[in-house]
Amino acid sequence: MTPTVSIVGRPNVGKSTLFNRLIGRRKAIVHDQSGVTRDRHYGESFWNGRNFSVIDTGGYLPSEGDVISDGVREQVHLAIDESDVILFVVDTETGISSLDKAVAALLRRQNKPVLLVVNKCDNEDKRLNSVEFYELGFDEMFPVSAISGTGTGEVLDRVVNLLPPDTEVENESEFPKIAFVGRPNVGKSSLMNALLKNERCIVTDIPGTTRDAINSKLEYQDETFILVDTAGLRKRAKVKENIEFYSTVRTDRSIKEADVVVLLLDAMQGFDEQDKRILREAENFNKGIIIALNKWDLVPDKDTNLLKEFESYIYGKVRTLSYIPIISISAITGQRIEKVLDVAKRVIAERRKKISTSDMNTFIERILKERALPVKRGKQLKIQYALQVKSNPPVFKFFMNNPQELPANYRRFIENKIREHYGFEGVPITMVFRQK
Repeated sequence: MTPTVSIVGRPNVGKSTLFNRLIGRRKAIVHDQSGVTRDRHYGESFWNGRNFSVIDTGGYLPSEGDVISDGVREQVHLAIDESDVILFVVDTETGISSLDKAVAALLRRQNKPVLLVVNKCDNEDKRLNSVEFYELGFDEMFPVSAISGTGTGEVLDRVVNLLPPDTEVENESEFPKIAFVGRPNVGKSSLMNALLKNERCIVTDIPGTTRDAINSKLEYQDETFILVDTAGLRKRAKVKENIEFYSTVRTDRSIKEADVVVLLLDAMQGFDEQDKRILREAENFNKGIIIALNKWDLVPDKDTNLLKEFESYIYGKVRTLSYIPIISISAITGQRIEKVLDVAKRVIAERRKKISTSDMNTFIERILKERALPVKRGKQLKIQYALQVKSNPPVFKFFMNNPQELPANYRRFIENKIREHYGFEGVPITMVFRQK
């Protein structure tokens, strides 16, 4: 699993600027007004041979009469729970505040490594002034300038040293992983229990009960699968923003590690933007994808056309993802739950499918006759050669003149024809066009 580094601290100390510096691009909104980071941000960083996730937690002002707001308390607690290393950012220009002391007190009471990052040390005088922050009680302090990047290399060196060692899951890598993802309370744990026929997962009506990623081995029709119940979060207080953000982080982790992603929808609730985002994320990582409409037993007046209506509705929301199979199940009654595994097996086989080069080029010749390539800038576009360069997931490479001129609608035409002829049900296809 990819290690996680969280950036915490009071508002307006430069957390978002440091986040942008660590991930190498401008992603978080940076402004000198406190509290600008309302949404959480996370990205991927690479340093000295290690990949890790970086989380910008944002900041909150203390509420009236409270030295530390619920928001800050929640973000620190969640950073402690979710992170392998915590960067506690303070501001040398304003010095130590009561809020800094309150956050420091929380961080000192846990056993995760904390690096004190004193930001805005843009000159030697400010670097010398940063020693006052030793008063906060942390052994390791790093004066930096997030804007210029000064000192951030030393922080990253220490972060990498503190990350847990890379570990490979023994005896699991050979088995395909099926991750159950979706909004809270759609029945992910119930489905796992039904498939495993035991109470390996805690099932409750309260959204966000699942705390840690649960991997369970399942034997089905002489094949072994690893089932992953996407971890949710237990609510500590009334603050929802942090809970939902870290739930998103955990879902993305599970997607990255899976071979097949099963998006569970509540058949009574429909399909929303969060579901669409999960599908796009799974497609971006080239995972096999299945949509399972759970709680089908609660749908009134079911008939043979109702599932097709659901399919049309969902495909209408994500028109380019109509290759994803949609099934209806009930985790509570056990209705058609084995179909999840049957379709997953099929998708895994499709993901591993390999098309011979001769077959591929015969196919390309045929579709070019069916729909000729366009003329661009007075030149006829031509595809001279095509082959599948990778499977699991499938990647196709096309050699042609002026690939940059190939219209998006023709690329979509090629993909549709590949699916029509070869299948690849539930599997994103990558197509690369290169200059011949």
